[in-house]
Amino acid sequence: MPPTPSAPEAAGLTMARRDLLRVAGATGLWTGLAGLVPAYAQSPAVGAPALASAGGRSIDLAIEAMAFQVDGRLGSAIAMNRTVPGPLIRLREGEDAVLRVTNRLEETSSIHWHGLILPPDMDGVPGVSFAGIRPGETFVYRFPVRQSGTYWCHSHSGGQELLGLYAPLIIDPAGPEPFRYGRDHVVMLSDWSFERPEQLVAHLKKLPSYYNYQQRTVGEFFRDARRDGLAAAVGNRLAWGRMRMDPTDISDLTGATYRFLMNGLAAADNWTGLFRPGEAVRLRLIAAGAMTVFDVRIPGLKMTVVQADGQNVRPVEVDELRIGAGETYDVIVRPGNRAYTLFAETSDRSGYARGTLAPRPGMSAPIPPRRPRPLRTMADMGMEMGGMAMGGAAMGTGAMADAPAAAAGAGGHGGMAMPGTGGGAVPGPGLPGSPPVAHGPDTHGVGNSSVAMVARSRLDEPGTGLGGDGWRVLTYADLRSVEPQPDRREPGRAVELHVTGNMERYMWSFDGRKYSEAPAPIRFRYGERLRLVLVNDTMMEHPIHLHGMWMELENGGGPRQPRKHTVLVKPGERLTVAITADAPGRWAMHCHLLLHMEMGMFRVVEVS
Repeated sequence: MPPTPSAPEAAGLTMARRDLLRVAGATGLWTGLAGLVPAYAQSPAVGAPALASAGGRSIDLAIEAMAFQVDGRLGSAIAMNRTVPGPLIRLREGEDAVLRVTNRLEETSSIHWHGLILPPDMDGVPGVSFAGIRPGETFVYRFPVRQSGTYWCHSHSGGQELLGLYAPLIIDPAGPEPFRYGRDHVVMLSDWSFERPEQLVAHLKKLPSYYNYQQRTVGEFFRDARRDGLAAAVGNRLAWGRMRMDPTDISDLTGATYRFLMNGLAAADNWTGLFRPGEAVRLRLIAAGAMTVFDVRIPGLKMTVVQADGQNVRPVEVDELRIGAGETYDVIVRPGNRAYTLFAETSDRSGYARGTLAPRPGMSAPIPPRRPRPLRTMADMGMEMGGMAMGGAAMGTGAMADAPAAAAGAGGHGGMAMPGTGGGAVPGPGLPGSPPVAHGPDTHGVGNSSVAMVARSRLDEPGTGLGGDGWRVLTYADLRSVEPQPDRREPGRAVELHVTGNMERYMWSFDGRKYSEAPAPIRFRYGERLRLVLVNDTMMEHPIHLHGMWMELENGGGPRQPRKHTVLVKPGERLTVAITADAPGRWAMHCHLLLHMEMGMFRVVEVS
């Protein structure tokens, strides 16, 4: 397969290799400097005006380089219709969408319609299903709209998404929704750096902890020794040292380089969404951060989750939720006659995006203090069995090779053959409470620096750094589809993929192989029902996104297990999804942390 701008090492970060400020100046694009935000992102925002496609009417979108201002400082961006984020796009279920995208850059670009079920040549992934949009060309996306809910779109070319090329997308349903609300606000969360993408990668290649300013200190060692005893404190440090890993390694890119934005505005700009006291307000939360996982809460206000990844779910009332890059959640809140802070704290606690919900313009509420940064545990490393930590054994050296093998799949990680590949039993779903599964003898080579010696279901866990504050946090185990899923067949075979990486080299992969080293595409048979088993051998969360088909999260919901297009896989987790391979063609599957995808965590799935 030829190199593509969407794939690691193939595309590189081509636009990032230019000085976009020079491009903007040379082409006269300094005018209309961002600060020009789309209507839904203006502060105060009273609703969500949009570019709408109805009755075959087309939507025109233009991609171009622009100067961009954040916190009073000038940067350079790639914008859609001269705004970051781009304009709100609104489609209707049951109609045909027509979107004319013009590329005004000096290099190939693209738009991927994230989470939409559509023909492969309309999916917008250069090198997989279409050639991309060359400079000066207009590409017309045409596809039937077969779903509804909250989605978004973004570039799938090099580092363009990181540079601002993303926008919200709402699909209005053909019929009534199972919940009611009086007002509707888009809340798009993203991250922004004044460093160019290739600079970010170069720093991480040289020193993986380059942006981690929250590492453990000598003072913390003495504190731990007083609390746990000297031997325990020393043993803990030695165990992490043997693994050459850092328990504070939560995010690759942190507040040391990032500004965190809500609808394109920094915290000091205070995006404000207005409401009438007592009305139900729908917040469409979209995680467009290229490298950031956000923890979202509204102090003093409960959130009722009604959609996940655009799909209706049974209402769940929570105080906080974690949203991985690429995911969306729709929540309904019922605020009183005062202002509330909408607080999106990064999972590593190095920064936050912030906005306000208020009955009148100009109001604000207290900003909660950031919580202490969390620490990874040996359980996060898949190094506990029966409650006993296993020290530094998991080093990718074949330790525990005689343990019961994990169920085998495409990568051949265990001793069981799958149906369709020689017989044997299909491994079970990763339900909450399922027993841990030991890793097989394949340690995935130099592309992987550790293995999760035991992987287990973590669907009922809120995630590292959450759950200790005394309030309810959403978990994947809480989600139930409103309607039963149409395909009730048991999966006939399993495909197992291990999420792997070598942080010292800043390499990311599936089964220890970067995309450039990967074998033939992963093959699904058209019409089959299969189980995708994702085992996270790394110490980081990875939002895994599959194009073109739904993943049904096997969380104990039976026929009401929820549909997802992106699943956030925790460290040391074994997460399973059921897939009906109903979309012929070639489709991308990748980690939605942009630099992880660019550095190798990308594969092609072919349904034939």
